[in-house]
Amino acid sequence: MSTPIQDKSSGWSSVWLVASREITTRLKSKAWRISTVVLMLLIVAGALVMKLVSGGSDATVGVLPQSASLSAPLQASATSIGQTVTVNPIADEAAGRAKVADGSLDALLLDDPKAPGKVSVVVKKDLDGKLKNALNVLAGQAAFNEQVQKLGGDPGEVNKAVAAAAVNVEPMETPTEYSGQQIAIGFIAGLLIYLSLMLNGQMVAQGVVEEKTSRVVELLLSTVRPWQLMTGKVLGIGAVGLLQMVLIGVAGLAAALGTNALSEVSISATVGAVVWLVVWFLLGFLMYAIVFAALGALVSRQEDVGGAVTPALMFVVAGYIIGVTIIPSNPGSKLVEVLSVIPVFSPTLMPVRLAIGGVPVWETVLSVGLTLAALPLLIWLAGRIYRNAVMRTGAKVKLRDALQAA
Repeated sequence: MSTPIQDKSSGWSSVWLVASREITTRLKSKAWRISTVVLMLLIVAGALVMKLVSGGSDATVGVLPQSASLSAPLQASATSIGQTVTVNPIADEAAGRAKVADGSLDALLLDDPKAPGKVSVVVKKDLDGKLKNALNVLAGQAAFNEQVQKLGGDPGEVNKAVAAAAVNVEPMETPTEYSGQQIAIGFIAGLLIYLSLMLNGQMVAQGVVEEKTSRVVELLLSTVRPWQLMTGKVLGIGAVGLLQMVLIGVAGLAAALGTNALSEVSISATVGAVVWLVVWFLLGFLMYAIVFAALGALVSRQEDVGGAVTPALMFVVAGYIIGVTIIPSNPGSKLVEVLSVIPVFSPTLMPVRLAIGGVPVWETVLSVGLTLAALPLLIWLAGRIYRNAVMRTGAKVKLRDALQAA
């Protein structure tokens, strides 16, 4: 006997019943609660680490009274090569050596060099490479000043003239500047999206197989249609995943603002990164979850889930790897720009780029539009596979068979 066609309202009420069942089950799960708390703690810890890192210097150098004239040149030399050196006045050499020994100082600058290239420092074991570069610049400056004095010139005037000399750059396009903190936000956004898609997406496939194995799906499909069951499961797990993402995002935002860890990034940019993180989680989860549900319906054992969903997971993993390996060193990469508007890579790459900044509006609109356009096709395709495979138990159902009409 065929099941009577339900009206649209009762159809969606069935979807809601399935979704609410998934939400209740997942929220009661101890594993979900623990993972949420752990991720929130990690994101807060990340904000604290970012605050400590951004507020520190690359090295601390002690300077004796007779070498006080080198304090400003040393800091200027470090700045010229992109380093930060903190200079601490030290009363005498014995006290300075003691501080180097106990780790309070990275190095002790000894005497004011009177001969070219003579800059002497005391270190505990090895001289840090960054600090060594700064001291080499200082030694070169000392040697230069010595030669200027020998020629009867004024080193101060010469240094001013050298400092004032610069290349006049005339860009045809306004360059995009990226701060280290923006890149850090992008990295964290990419990691959260990756973990959420991996955990919540696979949860959909595992849930489908669990129902097939326990034969619960036969009971459920006696009262609801396959598309209602699949849609309800995806929406239910997606709602729980969204709640988790919002909690983590709010915790991270509160920690960043509370500690002022993102001093180089405006509040609006930080909030925008969180908002886009949520948006792309929704888009990415809907896209991948329906595919995972369909692929999960092809198998009947939990141990086969990994192999079934691997083809789809490869796109998630590839997007994440590209994001964390290329974007930090080259935020303006053309390869990343192209891939970030392709729907299968957009969820893992576009939120990272948006968090870092400098993404043209048309690229954002294009990536969202293409992803939304791909969803109906994926829903139709996944629904067909799910409908034709979810009731078949035993051996793995071939994708070609599942695509054929039941």
